[in-house]
Amino acid sequence: MKELLDKNKIPQHIAVIMDGNGRWAQKKGAMRIFGHKNAITAVRETIEGAAELGLKYLTLYAFSTENWSRPQDEINALMELLVDTITKEVPNMMENNIRLVTIGQLPSLPIGCQKKLQETKELTAKNTGLTVVLAISYSGRWEIEEALKAIVKKVVDKELSIEEITQEVISANLNTKDIPDPELLIRTSGEIRISNFLLWQLAYTELYFTEVLWPDFRKEHLIEAILDYQKRERRFGKTGAQIKT
Repeated sequence: MKELLDKNKIPQHIAVIMDGNGRWAQKKGAMRIFGHKNAITAVRETIEGAAELGLKYLTLYAFSTENWSRPQDEINALMELLVDTITKEVPNMMENNIRLVTIGQLPSLPIGCQKKLQETKELTAKNTGLTVVLAISYSGRWEIEEALKAIVKKVVDKELSIEEITQEVISANLNTKDIPDPELLIRTSGEIRISNFLLWQLAYTELYFTEVLWPDFRKEHLIEAILDYQKRERRFGKTGAQIKT
């Protein structure tokens, strides 16, 4: 299947809403955390697949601000799993020249998680291959709210005038200011919504929804999504004739 890809039309940035862990576990008569644990293989395969295809950025929606309302035992298990997974993956990231960055409200995480994430970001900071963007304790509305607060403060401090506020200024005050907008968003599990994820950045992103539950997602599913993306005509408000010329 990989040979069917047009190497000149590989998206540089793919974002993924990793959905379906709980339903995957329930189908097997297990606790929800069993699904989260088995999702690690999907994460590893997706990162490896993205690196092999030459992507520059892969954003993974790991934990939303709304997820804090889940049962406490599930949250605790998720945080422990996060630290354990990151610790085990550092050697692989270094070997494959992968850089880790994060977006979201990191101070809301347990201290142990914050420390491990910071250590990993520092260790991989000079890697020049794929950048994995981990969206954790993140929501699109929160990000836009924080950007607006920062811009208003600059106006109040007379560092910026109202007339100077542009889309570029807003983008420059988002968590993703140094990251290009995704060309493709993948959501697993059959749900057809974006769930408060990258609301500003997804303005012209191609959306791909699959019935595959996240723990079952593999490299071939990533390739299927990219093949579907390559069949589309990205117009950005223009006509098809304008794009062709």
